[in-house]
Amino acid sequence: MQDPLQLLDIPSLLSDEERDIQATVAAYLTDHVRPHIGTWFEEGILPRELARELGKLGVLGMHLEGYGCAGTSALAYGLACLELEAVDSGIRSFVSVQGSLSMYSIWKYGSEEQKQEWLPRLAAGEAIGCFGLTEPDFGSNPSGMRTRAVRDGSDWVLNGTKMWITNGGLADVATVWAQTEEGIRGFLVPRGTPGFTTQDIKHKLSMRASVTSELILADVRLPESARLPLATSLRAPLSCLNEARFGIVFGAVGAARDSLQAALDYSGTRIQFDKPIAAFQLTQRKLASMSVQVSNSMLLALHLAKLKEAGTLKPEQISMGKYNNVEAAIAIARESRTILGANGISLEYSPLRHANNLESVLTYEGTSDIHLLSIGHALTGISSFRG
Repeated sequence: MQDPLQLLDIPSLLSDEERDIQATVAAYLTDHVRPHIGTWFEEGILPRELARELGKLGVLGMHLEGYGCAGTSALAYGLACLELEAVDSGIRSFVSVQGSLSMYSIWKYGSEEQKQEWLPRLAAGEAIGCFGLTEPDFGSNPSGMRTRAVRDGSDWVLNGTKMWITNGGLADVATVWAQTEEGIRGFLVPRGTPGFTTQDIKHKLSMRASVTSELILADVRLPESARLPLATSLRAPLSCLNEARFGIVFGAVGAARDSLQAALDYSGTRIQFDKPIAAFQLTQRKLASMSVQVSNSMLLALHLAKLKEAGTLKPEQISMGKYNNVEAAIAIARESRTILGANGISLEYSPLRHANNLESVLTYEGTSDIHLLSIGHALTGISSFRG
């Protein structure tokens, strides 16, 4: 069965280097991750040692310059995210949080000392990072966060709770955002700091091959050197989220493509009424419609990558990409499952696992509703969710 992205010859839009990077990531994942992902999903684990392997592959912070980072183009990073999420959203989420949230926050807003201390280790997967912004009562409205940092002499004392933090239970360092008298500021909190604990969230129905945690800060004392000196407002963490959302735009295409590929392969071998179900008109209608959706999503992702590389990408454009591509991907995953019939509920096949994961992707890094409001604000000039 044909790769659905070949119908529009989309690979011809990529450079040789970009195709090589995509192929290298895909080959590694096929050999070392895909054979295990069903088990990891079922058992609700993500092996810590995978971080070092992904570091060797060069995908951790790959779009950043210096400090052991690969310094690739935005498009190359997007293509890597596509292949990572084609295996599982949890794997792409690990890489996104490590590179576009934890590492990017240090790379963009940290001191030279902070960069030298953490970025080479994070790029190599020798250390793992997380990003503490979301709270139990403040997701879409991070400006209302209750975590506070108060000056005490030359130190800072942090108190609060962060929730739904990817990599939290694995992290060697957490970028934690807190209210201060001067506004929202960011702090690097190393594991082992007195008063800083994490608790993994269990019984998830989605993103099971991913560690999701609660961060608890109880009178956590940090020196001034732990503060990110260039992060001076809420704009700082929001800019990090835009970096991660860009990866999701491509990642969602990967989940959609993999779901459709599973349906294509299955429909060509499943015999009913003495012929493969791919021969039936209703099945072909489903396959054709999904191929159009995944191709459109990929073209949108490529366009946004070009805007990002030109330095002109706007938040509302990222919102359009995230909203469109995740909505399309979850629809494709569900439709693909129908072609698989009862076999589709087995972990032997990927579409339902992708659909379950995409329920989380639909919500995190900005819900679909919030992204629609961002687009509406850009269209009308009127903010519907701020006073």
